[in-house]
Amino acid sequence: MFIQPWDAALDDTEWQTWIADGHDFGQLSVNGLPGRPPTVVPTHFTSDGTQLLIHLARPNPVWEAIAHDPHVTFTVIGDYAFIPGPWRAKPDTAPTDGVPTSYYAAVQFTCRAHIVDDPEAKADLLRRQLTHFQPDGDHAPVAVDQPPYGRMLPGIRGLRLEVTEVRAKFKYDDHKPVEHRTTVADHLTARGQDLDAPTARQQRRRLNRIGPWKP
Repeated sequence: MFIQPWDAALDDTEWQTWIADGHDFGQLSVNGLPGRPPTVVPTHFTSDGTQLLIHLARPNPVWEAIAHDPHVTFTVIGDYAFIPGPWRAKPDTAPTDGVPTSYYAAVQFTCRAHIVDDPEAKADLLRRQLTHFQPDGDHAPVAVDQPPYGRMLPGIRGLRLEVTEVRAKFKYDDHKPVEHRTTVADHLTARGQDLDAPTARQQRRRLNRIGPWKP
C-alpha cells in the first residue's frame, strides 16, 4: 500500500482508535500455491491485543496455502467516498478542470498465521470473538461438550494472526489548504450518500489535528 507523507497515520493511537471504533471486518490475503493466484477471504475479526483472531470453515481453500506459506496480509478499509473533480478544482480554474480522487482509511496488517485445530483452543477463540461481537452474552455457552457449538467445532479451523507490521493510511487531502478541506467536508455532508458522513468526520478530525500541512 503506497502512502504519501500527508496520508500517513499521525501515530499508532490514531489507527488503533479507528479499528476499535467498529472497524472489525476486513480481507485476509493469502499467497497462492505455486502457479495459482492469491486467495482473498472477507471476514470479521477481533484481537487479543497482539494477534488478530479469525475462524473460517474447514472447506475454505486458504488452509493448504497457509500451510505452504504462513505469511499473510489482513486489510481493513472504511470511511471511503468518491470525490468529484469539481470539488477539487483550484479557485482560479474551471470546475471541470478539477481532478477527482478517492478518500478512505485503510489499515494493513502483515502477519504470520498460526492455525488453531485443538477443540478447546477453538472454543476459546470463539468465546473471545463473541465477547467482542455479542458483549451482552446473549448466546449459548461455547463449550467443546455442549450444543450447539460443541458439535460445530469440527467444521471450523481457527487462525491467530501474529502481527509483524502495521501500515495505516488516512487519505483525505491533508496536503491541500484548510479552506479546501473544509469545503470538501461540507460537500460530503450535504451529499449524504453511503459513507459520506463518516468520511467527512474523518477529514474534519484530521484537519483539526494537522491544520495547514507542513512537509
